[in-house]
Amino acid sequence: MTEASVLFLRACLALLAMPIYLLSFLGIWEPFCRKIFFPYFLEKFSAVHERKTKKQKQELFRNLPDFTSPSGELKLLEIGTGCGANFQFYPPGCKVTCTDINPNFQRGLSRSMSKNQHVHYEHFLVAAGEDLHEVPSGSVDAVICTLVLCSVHSVNGTLKEVLRVLRPGGAFYFLEHVAADHSSWKYFWQQICYPTWKLVFDGCCLTREIWKNLEQANFSELKLQHISVALPWTPIQPHIIGYAVK
Repeated sequence: MTEASVLFLRACLALLAMPIYLLSFLGIWEPFCRKIFFPYFLEKFSAVHERKTKKQKQELFRNLPDFTSPSGELKLLEIGTGCGANFQFYPPGCKVTCTDINPNFQRGLSRSMSKNQHVHYEHFLVAAGEDLHEVPSGSVDAVICTLVLCSVHSVNGTLKEVLRVLRPGGAFYFLEHVAADHSSWKYFWQQICYPTWKLVFDGCCLTREIWKNLEQANFSELKLQHISVALPWTPIQPHIIGYAVK
């Protein structure tokens, strides 16, 4: 399909979403989205996504105990914790520091914490993935990041911070939706949805090829797999999953 087709269909979608564009122009949408809409949406979406990816996540996090430090502690840092959808997969007794750029997830996060008391919760930091200055260098055994790299301002900047806070031999775990194959209808659909989707869903970018950023980062080992998650009628079906070692 031609670029003109993409632009035309983008315009049609923008027309349908005109009230949100108007609220954004007036400076109303972003604060409402961050405080009310996105926390509510993310909690509901996380429940659906977790059901679709439970087996993959169980397999992904199975070897987390292998990265326990010589002291016997396993310190985890989660970037973009959101509502705490990953807590159930963490090994008993591990210590978790939660970070998120949006401080408005407390209700869902509290519910998840109360359900997962096998984990020790250390801190909650309001911080962007590109700026984790409150976390000392080389201080954590593993960093976890799921469905977050799509909306950070800089994927490379976030990976640089991941490498800084990880101790040598520590691991970075990821599960992210990514761009579809450029010759596919899925990618065509992603291009159409991109501007409106990014506005409505708090900066979420549909066409990032995050596997390339991971391949170019200075990890000593990278285990990465492309998978498709069954999320019909959404433009976020292609995913990557895996872990990388510092």
